[in-house]
Amino acid sequence: MLGVFTIAFFLSREAIVLSRILYSAAAMLFLSLTNVSAAAPDGTQLPPQPKVRPAGIPANFMMVSPCIPGMGEHWANPKLGLHATTIYGTYEGKPVFTEIMLLPQDFASGKSFTDVLIPLAGYHIDHVDIEYLAHGHPGMPYAHYDIHGYYVSHAAHEKFCPPTGKAPM
Repeated sequence: MLGVFTIAFFLSREAIVLSRILYSAAAMLFLSLTNVSAAAPDGTQLPPQPKVRPAGIPANFMMVSPCIPGMGEHWANPKLGLHATTIYGTYEGKPVFTEIMLLPQDFASGKSFTDVLIPLAGYHIDHVDIEYLAHGHPGMPYAHYDIHGYYVSHAAHEKFCPPTGKAPM
């Protein structure tokens, strides 16, 4: 019985990761087909920027992804790229995570990363999720680890950006 539960757990976790990748890809395709308001220095199209900037997000950061299920919107400094730099996440205008993306070779070569996942002022990290994405995702389309330090509970962020567009009951 435990074996069946374990398999079901891993299958459901893989399904969540796969759905996030697919929603990211769909969002990026949608954005490439629509009029967007900004582009990163490397020419990457950015989603339309909100009229009201979430409190605490640094002025030089821009929204680099729309709402990703289970995560929220991602904000980064487009001049720095995404690898090994701080990314912040928001949902409904409120900060909800700090993220860093690292490559497998970063670890294999013995690189160390200190003072990362620093929460925005006034927030604290509730828990850390580490996901390995063998094929990456839009914005970083190669193998890497997404390391999120969430300011909210796991149960709370799993409800962010549901596919229906409506919050679950």
